[in-house]
Amino acid sequence: MILVVGDVVDDIGVRPLEPVTPRSDTNAEIRMTAGGSAANTAAWLGHLGTPTRFVGKVGADGVERHGDALRNVGVDARLVADPLLPTATIVLTLDAEGDRTMYVDRAANTTLSVDDIDEAVWDGVDWLHLTGYTFFDPETRPVATELVRMARERGVGVSVDPSSTGFLRQCGVEDFLGWTAGVDLALPNIDEARLLAGATGPVVDFDALATAYRHVVVTLGVMGAAYVDAQDRTQVTAPRVQVLDTTGAGDAFTAGFLAEWVRTRDPRASLTAGTATAERCITMRGARP
Repeated sequence: MILVVGDVVDDIGVRPLEPVTPRSDTNAEIRMTAGGSAANTAAWLGHLGTPTRFVGKVGADGVERHGDALRNVGVDARLVADPLLPTATIVLTLDAEGDRTMYVDRAANTTLSVDDIDEAVWDGVDWLHLTGYTFFDPETRPVATELVRMARERGVGVSVDPSSTGFLRQCGVEDFLGWTAGVDLALPNIDEARLLAGATGPVVDFDALATAYRHVVVTLGVMGAAYVDAQDRTQVTAPRVQVLDTTGAGDAFTAGFLAEWVRTRDPRASLTAGTATAERCITMRGARP
């Protein structure tokens, strides 16, 4: 059982259908879909058949809606309702290449606390996955660091996706490394890896990352993904597919990687599973299966 704790969001995706007309109207395709990096990862894990439990916080209107969305892909959803704040919302604008710019309102996500983590959520859990967003927010950082401590106490493996270069810069790399000390596996993308390794030129010192975390997996976009630890380095290439929407691709990769990793601890097989899951994600709209 993999326990995923963190953000759940209503994604509003905006894809212009013509050149944007500033200060006037532009025809666009606009869709609201379920999102949130942690919830996306849980959804892909459930879709892949991995026993998965998710804990997150939503507005009162989101408990049934988001709970059903996760349960429909096989996730044991344990959602907590905030009595005042709405479910978090992100507006994503997509460019011609499917890349996105995000405007974030964390709303109910900001009130997730240790009190929302019932002891029963640990039943049968072998692995805990968290995203950087829970660490970056000072309101939710205590629950993130406490979850890592609780996992260590139970002998449960822990992975973290750093999630955001913007927030990583704001909070500071040294602080983030301190908050995530003791984590077994980090899954940054190449830009996040550059920040974590302190790279100032074109070369990223992957070995430096391996001194901070026991296992590191770096997603490299069209170049695939790489695994590194103190003794080993493995890389797989990415399939060449038509990209429709990159939203959730990193979350899908993480799910594919973890689904294989928790069973086999095989870096190459896990990288291959991760890239295959990300490939499925980028060929469709939205962040979920």
